[in-house]
Amino acid sequence: MAQQNKTGRTGQCRIIAGKWRGRKLAVAEVEGLRPTPDRVRETLFNWLQPFIGSSQCLDLFSGSGALGFEAASRGAELVTLVELNSKASQQLQTNCTLLSADNCLVENKAAGQFLAENKQQYDIVFIDPPYQKNMWTDVATKLVATKTLSDNAMIYLECSSKGELPLLPDSWVLIKDKQAGEVRYCLFRYEGS
Repeated sequence: MAQQNKTGRTGQCRIIAGKWRGRKLAVAEVEGLRPTPDRVRETLFNWLQPFIGSSQCLDLFSGSGALGFEAASRGAELVTLVELNSKASQQLQTNCTLLSADNCLVENKAAGQFLAENKQQYDIVFIDPPYQKNMWTDVATKLVATKTLSDNAMIYLECSSKGELPLLPDSWVLIKDKQAGEVRYCLFRYEGS
């Protein structure tokens, strides 16, 4: 997700690598929106490098689209950007058009609604919900229940570094776990069938 600067103007996020490397994308001015920092994204995509090519990706609380567009830039076959806020969703659509991102699809829906209606399986899922809503456990449970995760799917989860990890399904195996300031970010592998 993303954050506006102190002047209240719309921010930007930069694509780090891939075909759109260096491109700056506008981020909608929406309260609480905070893009995943460049340093965290760089580490995450180093972790995901062996898996990203030709993958089906789901950016479930897309916000700025920083994670989804980075995945698309690096060779993901399909990226679904799910965002409830209509202003942020419109900005995501504008950015898709700007990039001619044929491999990106924007869904202006709540995460739960999207998962209930979804028939697609995904190889990589990004979960970075608004921290104050404490949605990690509910979303994780729905991802498994709706069979949204492909076998051995990689799941990125971002949460506050204060406190414990949220309660997650036993089928999620922790692979990587790091902190950057007040952000804890983890990579899991889904070992369900």
